[in-house]
Amino acid sequence: MAHRVPYDLIIVGGGPGGATAALYARRLGLDALLLDQAHFPRDKICGDAVGGKAIAVLRDLGLEDEMPKLPGVRFRKIVLGSSKRTRAVIDLEHSTRAHMALGFVVRRTVFDDFLFAKARAAGTDCVEGFRVDDLVFADGSVAGVIGTDTGTGEQRTYRGRVVIGADGYKSIVARKLGLYHIDPDHWIVAIRQYFSNVTDMSDRLELHFESMLSPGYLWIFPLDNGAANVGLGMVDAAMRRKHVKLPAALETLTADPAFADRFAGAEPLEKPVGWHLPVGSQHRKCHGAGFLLIGDAAGLIDPSIGEGIANAMYSARVAAETVATALRENDVSERSLARYDKALWDVIGPDLAFSTKLQKILKNRPLFDFLIRKAAYHQDVADTLAAIIAEEIPRTVMLSPMFFLKLALKRDRRA
Repeated sequence: MAHRVPYDLIIVGGGPGGATAALYARRLGLDALLLDQAHFPRDKICGDAVGGKAIAVLRDLGLEDEMPKLPGVRFRKIVLGSSKRTRAVIDLEHSTRAHMALGFVVRRTVFDDFLFAKARAAGTDCVEGFRVDDLVFADGSVAGVIGTDTGTGEQRTYRGRVVIGADGYKSIVARKLGLYHIDPDHWIVAIRQYFSNVTDMSDRLELHFESMLSPGYLWIFPLDNGAANVGLGMVDAAMRRKHVKLPAALETLTADPAFADRFAGAEPLEKPVGWHLPVGSQHRKCHGAGFLLIGDAAGLIDPSIGEGIANAMYSARVAAETVATALRENDVSERSLARYDKALWDVIGPDLAFSTKLQKILKNRPLFDFLIRKAAYHQDVADTLAAIIAEEIPRTVMLSPMFFLKLALKRDRRA
């Protein structure tokens, strides 16, 4: 395929957001360049869960049927553990819209490589091992990137009518535009460690809301070949205030009597590795003349559970559609590209607002422990939570005082 110069679109970052943007760009007839500093396959620190919203994007791209073929585990249940060590099992298949909740746990080494390969196969010009160092500007608009081949040291310039920053929480695109700011109240810090031989693993995601991590949780997710993705996430400001060291906390919790038997014969497959998650409790600037930011680079991570893949992929779709419209109109000004921000936040804004409020409930451990206890003892409460997760009923139900009053009137019997 012969590429036009400049490209219609340059995408910096080949993860799920960037690869998805490339796939939608091809569908829309755009000539795109996809750049990544790494060579695929490569690891990416993550919980590795690909949930229902991400699956919906894959379905739209015609890729959903390929997910079961990847090495991983399909999850059908979520276990919520309270700080009082009560555990509620939420069976997602009890929802009439289970397809909106069920998903997979697939290592990012596998999932990202899968999507990047699909983007390449679709005809996208893909360049690996290229580190973006700076942006090109023309008449006040972003007009390309300058970077370095990490193998040869050669410097190259690529020009494009629009640049999409899909390069994660440390986004060089955001940095060069002065849009990278760390606010501890709107960032989560997390660590991940892979283990083998963790016992009692099945088709469920486990979220344990331990007091020392408030607001945050311990997760235990099943992986292929009997392995497990184990990690901790916590709001940065709270972690600093409480002087919590996440690697030490992980060691303490896996040795706690509540989990010790399951980790007695477990073998770590790596040292704990950490990363930062800019969450969507803050609406950050994500567009301007000649550029858009998507995914983690735009701070679109769910504030309550730290999930970012789905919003990265959805924002990629909206970004590609916005660029296609802007190029048809021959207008890549900030005003033109502002339609991306509106279209994106009109859809994800209510969800992020809900998750921000839910995060506040998570800070109130007695209240959240109460909710988990009721779900553990009453099947109808567990099914209601499954329906909320699947968006069968509005999530805002959980924010109503009447919801908790009705729970208080229920006499506890084991579900």
